[in-house]
Amino acid sequence: MLNPKKYLLSTLLILILTLTACGADGSTQESTIQTAVALTVAAQPTSTPLNTETPSAPVIPTKTPFQQETPTLPSAGLPTQQQGSNQKFECAKASIQSETIVDGTIFKPGEVFTKTWNITNTSTCVWDTNYKIIFWDGNILGGGYVYNLPQATGPGQTVPVSLVLTTPDIDGTYKSEWKLQTSDGINFGVGQYSAAFYTEIVVSSSATPDFGITAVDLYVTRNPLFGCEPANMTYTATATFTTNGPVEFEFRWLQQDGNNSEPQFVKITSATQKTFTRVWKLSRTAAQNSNRWFQIFVTSPVYKEYPKVGFEFFCP
Repeated sequence: MLNPKKYLLSTLLILILTLTACGADGSTQESTIQTAVALTVAAQPTSTPLNTETPSAPVIPTKTPFQQETPTLPSAGLPTQQQGSNQKFECAKASIQSETIVDGTIFKPGEVFTKTWNITNTSTCVWDTNYKIIFWDGNILGGGYVYNLPQATGPGQTVPVSLVLTTPDIDGTYKSEWKLQTSDGINFGVGQYSAAFYTEIVVSSSATPDFGITAVDLYVTRNPLFGCEPANMTYTATATFTTNGPVEFEFRWLQQDGNNSEPQFVKITSATQKTFTRVWKLSRTAAQNSNRWFQIFVTSPVYKEYPKVGFEFFCP
């Protein structure tokens, strides 16, 4: 950009030279020069320079933004919108009372059989026929994956859950597990842990399968349960024999006091469970201790000793 001060000085010098060259008289020359000088002085910048910068906009203070608090989840319990789900789960409770086709039963390959579980509704709901019986795990044994509950079942009632199944063509041991399902799609089993109910079978193509005793369950009960009101306290031992097919065997009861039974002969025509009992009475004057026990011995066709089951006798 051209400096105005330098421009005016240059103009004044040219004007003086021009007047001198043109022969202007002295008064004219002086007047002209004074005018030029005055214009030059007027064009000089002031001692305080002008501020040509655009002033910045004033800073307007803003409000402190609101602090958003993180919501705190409840430490226990379900949200309100899930309370309905709790009510639905209340309908998913059951227990098993009995069943057919004992575990370990021996079948031929490709044999058709019907398995029945008698299941009790232990909930406070009515199970309608929209409830399902669903395959859960293991081998499906030729059945379907889903069945409708056969009948409406109220609280405390028992419903027979029967499935027609077919054994595989290959020898071996097979287990098929099942559960129930509510009309809301909640799967549940039986007992405290909602376990699957199941059937476990053995397939054998042998002409002479290895039939025999698969289990002996022994437990002892006391009458009365507590106290020593009567003169004698009665202890009853219950032994349940499970077989996987037709079998004949002989067994004996043994007791800690040496009062053992004579051999008992048993003939079973199919896979089943058979129960036997034995009673031991103790008077109030009998020695009080926890050393007494019952035991089962199978003496034929294969000798086997089953574990002792002890019990306590105390009469305070």
